[in-house]
Amino acid sequence: MYVEDIHRFVYFKVGSQEEANDITSKVFLKTWGYILKESLDRERSLRALIYKIARNTIIDHYREQSRKSESSIDASEGLSESLVDEKQDLAKALEIDSDIEMIKKALPMIKDEYREVIIMHYINEMSFAEIADITGKSKGNVRVISYRALKALKEIIERSQDQ
Repeated sequence: MYVEDIHRFVYFKVGSQEEANDITSKVFLKTWGYILKESLDRERSLRALIYKIARNTIIDHYREQSRKSESSIDASEGLSESLVDEKQDLAKALEIDSDIEMIKKALPMIKDEYREVIIMHYINEMSFAEIADITGKSKGNVRVISYRALKALKEIIERSQDQ
């Protein structure tokens, strides 16, 4: 039920299809292990639990990468196909593809905290309350982060269009 959302979330964070596949698998294995060991009643929802595990697994992944001194972000594969509504007319689809490409190029340039909130709220359609549960921040703080993230993203896109 949550595989596509989690995979998309992970993909936007790591930028590599192969790494996203591996990390997504780890997330669900860890979730299964947690459910077997712990009662799910302590968590407000399964979705929040899975996202918390995903965030922590991504952090672990980057820690491993920093130890290996390897880092690569290639966010160009297959994103636009998954976000474009097939019922759109061709001109609208081309415009959407162009917008998606601009956003894909700008997302890695904003703070990780901002990128995370944008992905969760605008791509995975999570509420601010759900994001607050996952990140451990207040709902108001998540709203402020979202506002600042959109502002930063807009500034980056505008600067790139001026060049």
